[in-house]
Amino acid sequence: MKQIFKEEEFEVPAGVTVTIKSRFITVTGPRGTLQKNVQHVDMSMRVVVPSATSSKQESKVHLVVWHGGRKHVACLRTIRSAIENMIQGVRYGFSYKMRLVYAHFPINVIISEDKQSVEIRNFLGEKIVRNVPMLEGVTVIESTNQKDEIIIQGNDIDKVSQSAASIHGSCLVKNKDIRKFLDGIYVSEKTTVTPKE
Repeated sequence: MKQIFKEEEFEVPAGVTVTIKSRFITVTGPRGTLQKNVQHVDMSMRVVVPSATSSKQESKVHLVVWHGGRKHVACLRTIRSAIENMIQGVRYGFSYKMRLVYAHFPINVIISEDKQSVEIRNFLGEKIVRNVPMLEGVTVIESTNQKDEIIIQGNDIDKVSQSAASIHGSCLVKNKDIRKFLDGIYVSEKTTVTPKE
């Protein structure tokens, strides 16, 4: 069954500007600028700027789908979540903490000087050196208050989470019972770079 009209609307917080031009979204905030091209989604998107006389001065993002099926209407919430993640990214940033887990052979992680890649050695005692580059705008640092922990930081949640997944996927246990061999590098916490007020 087609829905004739469905809409989503949410406020843009102070200190953040959102511009939408032909379904190309740009979000600018204290931590930088993020851009996303969503021209593949057939949807009306616009930023509603308040008038000079209105009491509320926050601008709003207005998303509308006309004559949409169930899957098409579901795109409304998807695009809303994507923009909200961009807003959170330029305000607070995203930080993924990863723990090094090993039973016998200590995993050795070497972070490059530019903090753009990690080198994983001695995983399960293997001689192979695994090199995992971070995506653009993502940095990796060693945790200061926790042993065997690395922290991946950036503004774009897609790139931060993909970089964490690349590290996790680079050291998977092959040809063994993974219920017994639990070695690896796992995401332990997902948080923000600067704490939310």
